[in-house]
Amino acid sequence: MKGCFFQKAIGIRQLSVVLITSSIIISCGSSKSVSAKKSTGNKTVAKSENLRKLDSNFDGKIPGSIKDILRDAEKYIGTPYKFGGNTSSGFDCSGFTLKVFEENDLKLPRRSSDQAEAGKKIDIRDVKPGDLLFFATGGGSRVSHVGIVHDIGNDGEVKFIHASTSKGVIISSLNEKYWNKAYLHAQRVL
Repeated sequence: MKGCFFQKAIGIRQLSVVLITSSIIISCGSSKSVSAKKSTGNKTVAKSENLRKLDSNFDGKIPGSIKDILRDAEKYIGTPYKFGGNTSSGFDCSGFTLKVFEENDLKLPRRSSDQAEAGKKIDIRDVKPGDLLFFATGGGSRVSHVGIVHDIGNDGEVKFIHASTSKGVIISSLNEKYWNKAYLHAQRVL
């Protein structure tokens, strides 16, 4: 009888570890490959083609307040990923954006899905540094990751700074296959 109880306890513990690990991976960017297509009503659009042919409307001018936000974000490059983290000892994706904006006296909701509703939705061609990008890293259309637009190259390449699960706070590009496929939309909160 005692052995049976012990085996059940071990099984519950293992299941708990699996569930917690799964939620961490899904919450802020997993390494899992996701579908390259997004359903929009009756037609399917290959997102990677849309983003690769990006003609940016960005004029290159960055206001001082945005420069401050980006400078604060950059100081955390290399900070490790930590589920639920929003301090310099470790960040998850929405904890990172929350902290950076908070340091500049701007309020954002805590969860990436709630941040995706803040401000106004903008077309990817209209993004500027300081805007937020949202991703579905687990596939589908559920927001599970957020990053801050860092810069836009002369060729229209959009780079963003974010807390990735594998490398911590880094700068990535929407031209990277993984992020290109997972991209959902952009929001202007400033």
